[in-house]
Amino acid sequence: MTDRPRSGLIAVSTALLAMSRHLEVRDVLKTIVASARELLDAEYAALGVPDDHGGFAQFVVDGVSDEQWKAIGPLPRQHGILAAMLHEDGPERLADVRKDPRFGGWPSAHPDMSDFLGLPIRDGDETIGALFLANKNCPKPDGSCGFTEEDEELLGILAQHAAIALTNARLYERSRELTIAEERTRLAHELHDAVSQKLFSLRLTAQAAAKLIDRDPVRAKDELQQVAALAAEAADELRAAVVELRPAALDEDGLVATLRTHIQVLDRAHAPRVTFRCEGVRALPAAQEEAMLRVAQEALHNALRHSEAAHVDVVLEKHGQGAVLRVTDDGRGFAPRETRRAGRHLGLVSMRDRAGGVGGRLQVESAPGKGTTIEMEVPGG
Repeated sequence: MTDRPRSGLIAVSTALLAMSRHLEVRDVLKTIVASARELLDAEYAALGVPDDHGGFAQFVVDGVSDEQWKAIGPLPRQHGILAAMLHEDGPERLADVRKDPRFGGWPSAHPDMSDFLGLPIRDGDETIGALFLANKNCPKPDGSCGFTEEDEELLGILAQHAAIALTNARLYERSRELTIAEERTRLAHELHDAVSQKLFSLRLTAQAAAKLIDRDPVRAKDELQQVAALAAEAADELRAAVVELRPAALDEDGLVATLRTHIQVLDRAHAPRVTFRCEGVRALPAAQEEAMLRVAQEALHNALRHSEAAHVDVVLEKHGQGAVLRVTDDGRGFAPRETRRAGRHLGLVSMRDRAGGVGGRLQVESAPGKGTTIEMEVPGG
């Protein structure tokens, strides 16, 4: 008697536990795809969530690099085998998807696929997604090896629990959206009140300076210095309020894509060269991704505004189950202890708070003339 059924049960149990750790829809989707690919030992896996316009609201892949995915182009439409998975109740197991009459080809950058296993994810009578696997990792000297009935059964179990996890995640996000809407309304009122008061004071002070500039230049200079201070306070309050709003791009695209886009914009907008490299990072819990993005933004802001650097390098790489973020510049650097004593934190306190708030850590390495490295590590989920 072999231990394959037991091993399969353990693998399914591990996959289900992984799915149950997340409440964000995007995290659940990525975990389902990664779990399915590992469970069935496939080279590629994908999960598509349909929209109402013949396309996919979300399409998550595993086994395809970020560079490959970008080269492939726009999300697929609902046609061919993909459409079959969305409109049929049962699985599709094919020895070679390219020979199926419904196969309509794929973009030039798309990886080559042969053996195929697909299954709809259903919540009652509604198809809420479709799970696809391709290229079983096994020897194929005679072309007969591919996905098996056992694979089909395991994927069926996974799909049933995926439907539960995805439905729960959607319910959670809807409840959270209501909370976020309430919080944004509160922040909008606070922002309006605080910044309006500052702008009112700023306008009065500027008017006073204008009246004094000819007859009392010294006092006018003092008033203008006050204008500058008030403007800085207003900017800080605006920035603090905006920072509390979770960026939509993070929900839509994930940490890696959001960081890459943000850094591309900064590279075009500023004189220093800003680069980004990512190695092996998968989806992290939403709170950790948001904290990492905020720390990266704060560190980049400091590097571009204060360091006089020629080059700023951002690296995001896998570390155990979690990830490490490093933002390094070749600028003038600073003495962290002296900066703390002088009360100029450069956002270090808020960065440490963000890291600690998600179970992570933050390290700062810098010295005058030696540049700066901000490193944040999070544990993953």
